[in-house]
Amino acid sequence: MLTDHLLALNDNYNEAIEHPFLRAIGNGTASVESLSLWLSQDRIYAAHAYPRFIAHLITHIPFSSSDAIASPREESNQYILGVLSFCIQNVVREAQFFLQTAKKNSLDLDCWIERKETKEYVETMLRIASEGTLGEGLVFLWAMEKMYLDAWTFVGRIAQENSHANTNVQLLAREFVKNWTNTDFQKFVRELAHIVDGLDIAPDTEPWRRAEAVWNTVVSLETGFWPRIGEDISESSKKEAAQ
Repeated sequence: MLTDHLLALNDNYNEAIEHPFLRAIGNGTASVESLSLWLSQDRIYAAHAYPRFIAHLITHIPFSSSDAIASPREESNQYILGVLSFCIQNVVREAQFFLQTAKKNSLDLDCWIERKETKEYVETMLRIASEGTLGEGLVFLWAMEKMYLDAWTFVGRIAQENSHANTNVQLLAREFVKNWTNTDFQKFVRELAHIVDGLDIAPDTEPWRRAEAVWNTVVSLETGFWPRIGEDISESSKKEAAQ
């Protein structure tokens, strides 16, 4: 299957899902400020870029009046539409989750500028969604969500190994782990994998190679998206320095 092939393709995958920032969250050594920095960037991604990304994918679904209502093609298109519609509903909830978490824990999300890596991520996902094929966009979507599932599963495992500690960071980490590793999210990621594998992209074809390129791109973008250790103390990361 395509998804199995992609997961085994890139030796750098662990750099994206076991990043030093994630390890620091799990063991409680990350600063609250670094979590604030990351959350501010994830809010940009979730509240602004992700809905536009999904909207582009929806416009690429090849609906046709010539397809019979019960035809496999029509059923597949409707299934994809249903999953993408859920994506929109879920990201609205997630953006609110970010704001509520920030308020509850006194995290200032407004003091950070948009990171170069965030801007690159957003621009790339929107370019692929608008200019690429539906298949490329769906591979990109599955890759993003799969990496978040694996990344926060990693954080949860590290946190469990350090369960004796109850720092503010670890208490926050538990909320994030629950959000991105619960059974509903796991089911969602499996549904996306099912859609990607259902594209029936044959090995060693141009669409197969494009899927590989999309996967490698997301691995690189995800790796860069996590803040670097100590980045939160850099004045260049804050809005005051940019004004």
